[in-house]
Amino acid sequence: MDTTHQGVDPYEANIHPPHHGMSTGKYLATRFTSLKPPMRKAPNPIRLLRMLNRHHWNCFFLAFWAWTWDAFDFFTVSLTASDLAEEFDKSITDITFGITLVLMLRSVGSIAFGLAADRYGRKWPFIINNVLFIILELGTGFTKTYSQFLAARALFGIAMGGLYGNAAATALEDIPDEARGLLSGLYQQGYATGYLLAAAFARGLVNTTPHGWRPLFWFGAGPPVIFIVWRLFMGETNLYVEHQELRRANGGVGKTFMAEGKVALKRHWLLLVYLVLLMAGFNFMSHGSQDLYPTLLKNQFGFNPDMVTVTQVVANAGAICGGTTIGFLSQIFGRRFTIITMCILGGALLYPYGFVTNERIIAVAFFEQFAVQGAWGVIPVHLMELSPGAFRTFVVGTAYQLGNLVSSASSTIEATIGERFPLPPLENGAERFNYGIVIAIFMAAVYAYVILLTFLGPEHLGRQMDVDHDADAHEATGHAFTSKAVEHNRASGSEDGDIEKATTSHSQ
Repeated sequence: MDTTHQGVDPYEANIHPPHHGMSTGKYLATRFTSLKPPMRKAPNPIRLLRMLNRHHWNCFFLAFWAWTWDAFDFFTVSLTASDLAEEFDKSITDITFGITLVLMLRSVGSIAFGLAADRYGRKWPFIINNVLFIILELGTGFTKTYSQFLAARALFGIAMGGLYGNAAATALEDIPDEARGLLSGLYQQGYATGYLLAAAFARGLVNTTPHGWRPLFWFGAGPPVIFIVWRLFMGETNLYVEHQELRRANGGVGKTFMAEGKVALKRHWLLLVYLVLLMAGFNFMSHGSQDLYPTLLKNQFGFNPDMVTVTQVVANAGAICGGTTIGFLSQIFGRRFTIITMCILGGALLYPYGFVTNERIIAVAFFEQFAVQGAWGVIPVHLMELSPGAFRTFVVGTAYQLGNLVSSASSTIEATIGERFPLPPLENGAERFNYGIVIAIFMAAVYAYVILLTFLGPEHLGRQMDVDHDADAHEATGHAFTSKAVEHNRASGSEDGDIEKATTSHSQ
């Protein structure tokens, strides 16, 4: 969207979000009016994909597959929990504490690797992340005691936390504005793709050799080698290079980075708090609709293992379709409007999602996860557009992972609510609870929370992410330096869109 007007200083046009400078009263008054869909022209998705050059595709697919495999590695524990419990002579609850450790320590990784990626570049933090994945997945596969297992998973949590923000920035920050929604939805569904791959390889690798569950973890260490080699042959994203040129033009990379940090903290601390709260709601939404669902299907509805697997696979297929489709539509209808619409749709499906007791629930599961992950498909680009330019990796990753930390109690909350709705025990004496009611109650509250926060929150649809339109960079360095950096990069860009090739003489 062109926001440059005749007679307006180009360095002042479109550098602030729509709500900039509003009083609290005026901001709240515009929450209704700003929800009106902008109804941007619906582009042909094929045309959008053809807009991307080799640099864009290279960055996107590397980030997508790295995020997918990050999710694969995360799900290896949940898919082998009973085997791990038998191996270490522990309860399944003890084993799932390893999952909790990962969730708790992901925030540490997002902060450390996020700041490193914003300061030193996307490339080497990404490579270090994947080296750690290789070491820790192999290490988990060789653990002999429960304590060793927990130590390996705790360190894995730090590594996993560092990847999301870096991969999101790598995938999305250089692509054209019109294609952001579609690519955001595609990128986010790496998580669902990772689950499907983990489930498929678990069927083929777990308990099919004398090594039991271990081959799944050993196999998980393989693809990161490919990602490392792939990343070594790539340069930095264009926007990161612009920021580095700006910092050099201002008299020093480290000094300018610190100045940008002070500006970002002063301007955006409240935004970061808001994004963490929003991400807590989104993570409650995904965990609340998914974590206890296999238990509901098996213990309450009496589904056999194959039916449970089919339902889960179809639900994840719905997630992939929803994330991609709704991410694309958010480019037309706006980020906030699209998220709220998906929450309303998901809420409307809660009754059949928890109370249809036959195979027809497979269709409901598809559309419930279509709604949940449809809303999620908007999130990567929504966070990118709201984040301060110099700290995009840090803010996106940390907001996401702190939200994950807050939501890590979702299974415990649902289990506690479930104790109030007991069902007759199974023939083997195992306890049963009415998780259909539990999921409906929990998810209704979560949907209401996400709708409220999204309604109250900001939006910056169509934000121009280059340094020339970065208000924080303007304040930290001044217009002259900003312009100098942008002019340098525009003059030195290469035909395939990778401007770093022309700036190798300024390597960090």
